[in-house]
Amino acid sequence: MRRVFITALFCLAIVTTLSACGQKGPLILPGEQETPAS
Repeated sequence: MRRVFITALFCLAIVTTLSACGQKGPLILPGEQETPAS
């Protein structure tokens, strides 16, 4: 059951990152700043 919990957290983290990237962008990791999303 722990694997399902970790997977849920991972999915939530991805969704949160995508939402933050859609709103502003500077909240992503420094290595991801190379994306032409600005």
